[in-house]
Amino acid sequence: MSAILRVFSEGFRVFFLAAGFFGAGAGLLWALSLASGGAGMDRLSIAPSQWHAHEMIFGYGAAAIGGFFLTAVPNWTGSKGARVGFIAGVFGLWLIGRIALWPMGVVPPMAAMVADLMFVPVLAWKILSQLLKRPKPQNMVLLSMLVALWVSNLLVHLEWAGLTADTARQGIVGGLMTLVGLIGVLGGRVTPAFTRNAMKRVDVPEADWPNTPAALNKVSMVTSLALPWAAMSGSDILLTCVAMIAGIAQLARLSGWKSLWTVSQPILWSLHISMAFLALGLILYGLSGFGVGQELAAIHVLGIGCVGGMTLAVMSRAALGHTGRALIASKPLVWAYGAMASAALMRWVGQSVLVAVYDFTLMLAGGLWVAAMVLFLIAIFPMATAPRLDGK
Repeated sequence: MSAILRVFSEGFRVFFLAAGFFGAGAGLLWALSLASGGAGMDRLSIAPSQWHAHEMIFGYGAAAIGGFFLTAVPNWTGSKGARVGFIAGVFGLWLIGRIALWPMGVVPPMAAMVADLMFVPVLAWKILSQLLKRPKPQNMVLLSMLVALWVSNLLVHLEWAGLTADTARQGIVGGLMTLVGLIGVLGGRVTPAFTRNAMKRVDVPEADWPNTPAALNKVSMVTSLALPWAAMSGSDILLTCVAMIAGIAQLARLSGWKSLWTVSQPILWSLHISMAFLALGLILYGLSGFGVGQELAAIHVLGIGCVGGMTLAVMSRAALGHTGRALIASKPLVWAYGAMASAALMRWVGQSVLVAVYDFTLMLAGGLWVAAMVLFLIAIFPMATAPRLDGK
């Protein structure tokens, strides 16, 4: 099998590569535009900040989600993975959306909307067909998040096409909260589970394993699922309250997950620190709704620290496991995790504390994001293009 064909043989290969390349490219373009006073964005018919936010969520984030679901769902259900033709086709739909948005202002808004809205429904149809092989409520409910991602993207495009007056912000925040909510649900499952498994391997007593009260898990799940819909409702106070409850619940859960035990294992602490950014970002967002702190700073804690950090952690772990490698983060991956966490902290500190040097911290955060993506690509490229090490 050629390297090109192999890239399309499994969802994680092509979509994790796409997420890395797109995340690095779009991040670099945005940083250069900021440094040059907007050069390169002058042809856009929309606000450059909206293009940046949209493409980080519905470009980078959607690619990471696509690769994850196409890889994880067959494992959950025991069904066959998607064929090469489907993976290539659905990747093509994702790519068409990115191309349509790249020269926004040249491609008519209605055409861009149609192009960009095709990917998620096709992905959701495949995921549904696989989940129905072994339907479980805790997995079926995840389809609601794919619906939320599509609806939030639709709200953005409706304003861009001139069909609504003020839905783009609702859609962008709704899209971010969809990614955040997914991390709240899935990260809330895998982080303590992977930590528990690692403890079992070294005979840590069961009394010291991660533990979360069932009631707390339910509160976290319900609020995580509600986040995108609260954002799209247009009610700021509703989103503020849901975000605050979700953040406090997540912080309480994290306190029982033995995070300090993972300090020597980057493949684990990368998950824990991303969940910490989830809790922190939601609490900061909730506080901003009550006039304490800035909403934009909280959004970047969520977007960089939580979404950026968790996607790198999960994509790298999945790539290692599904290519027959040991679950040990290489040096480039460890540096990538650190750079992403540093980017999130720098972005928040620059806007909330070191306001006098905000421009410098903004550029530094952008550079750290790009560095994290490049380091991730250095680590994952050989995995995505080569056969499994175990020959399976």
